[in-house]
Amino acid sequence: MSERPHVEIFTDGACSGNPGPGGWAALLRFNGIEKEISGGEDHTTNNRMEMMAVVEALGALKKPSRVTLYTDSQYVQKGITEWMDGWKAKNWKKVMNVDLWQRIDEALKPHNVKIVWVRGHDGHVENERVDKLAVAAIPKP
Repeated sequence: MSERPHVEIFTDGACSGNPGPGGWAALLRFNGIEKEISGGEDHTTNNRMEMMAVVEALGALKKPSRVTLYTDSQYVQKGITEWMDGWKAKNWKKVMNVDLWQRIDEALKPHNVKIVWVRGHDGHVENERVDKLAVAAIPKP
């Protein structure tokens, strides 16, 4: 069996008001090739947009991969690395944003994912790039 491809993913979410209109974005990088994806919703929260970026980015992968996923959201990072197993053990009871956590759980399954937290708005080139894309994806009234 051949080794899984390694993909770097950088994600971010943004909201104008919380709740309010929001946008999400991701940058996927494989073998020097980059793909940007983004989207928005009329009424959402910043956390949901951070999560949507992860869902959509993992969903964009065409085959099982080794993924290094960079996020500036401690909610996403800790949700995946610390809290999700406990939520599943309790059948997802009393979990905020359970719909998206379950989608993230499913999206993670085919991949070997390492989550890396980066400080937001701190000069991290790719994080600044996806932040701009997420802000640009916020629906305008």
